Amino acid sequence: MPHRPQPNSPSTGRPGTGGRRGRALAIAACLIFGVPVIACAATTFFQPAATPVELRWGSAGLAPDPATTPEAVVQVYAARTRGWRGIFADHTWIAFKPEGAKSFTRYEVVGFGVRERGTSVRSGGPPDGYWAGNRPELVFDRRGEGVEAMTARIEEAVASYPYADRYLAWPGPNSNTFIAHIARSVPELGIALPSTAIGKDFLTDGGVFARAPSGTGYQASLFGLIGVMASGEEGLEINLLGLSFGFDFRNPALKLPGLGRIGMAARG
Repeated sequence: MPHRPQPNSPSTGRPGTGGRRGRALAIAACLIFGVPVIACAATTFFQPAATPVELRWGSAGLAPDPATTPEAVVQVYAARTRGWRGIFADHTWIAFKPEGAKSFTRYEVVGFGVRERGTSVRSGGPPDGYWAGNRPELVFDRRGEGVEAMTARIEEAVASYPYADRYLAWPGPNSNTFIAHIARSVPELGIALPSTAIGKDFLTDGGVFARAPSGTGYQASLFGLIGVMASGEEGLEINLLGLSFGFDFRNPALKLPGLGRIGMAARG
């Protein structure tokens, strides 16, 4: 009778190895992407509920006073979104003023009232205002020489945003898609958005490949759902279903879904 090799004999090449590796990778992915999100969810769950009227929207005192700051200024702010979305993501917006201007102009994209207003792009409000009660963080600041010319280009980028008639919280187009569009349109600014800015990887040209928002690298992304970015400013980011995991090598930090940066602060 001919000899039949056993399933785990050397002659079969140990077919169970691939399955074990696959399970190990699946467990690692769940830990990397799932545990940080669960930690953020626990924090959000225990926050007291508040009505829109009770939430704080005023200035956080982070923006310079135009009366004592004659130079041109461009800033980008980020704050946790309201409700369950705050488990995963930040809301970002841009504020700027030309040289000698007496006030800031603030632009952002919001999802409420798009049908009534006919656009998701909104202007107005404090440049550094709280967002639904959440304190903003200054993630980008440029001022002085060369910034004046960029403010006009920012206005052009706002006008050319191709998704002003729609909004989708996940995976985009949303507020972070809008700011990433401005960043790519004015690459000399060098805006690097937080890894928690879900929607920044939703490419506005309908393609799969594009420059990183900072203009210092490139990325590949499929509808903001899966992709990878390698850049001098952003570092290395892997995007899975809109959640980003990665490393910042220039300012050493680990980037985790929901939690964001753990390590040195980013250079704004």
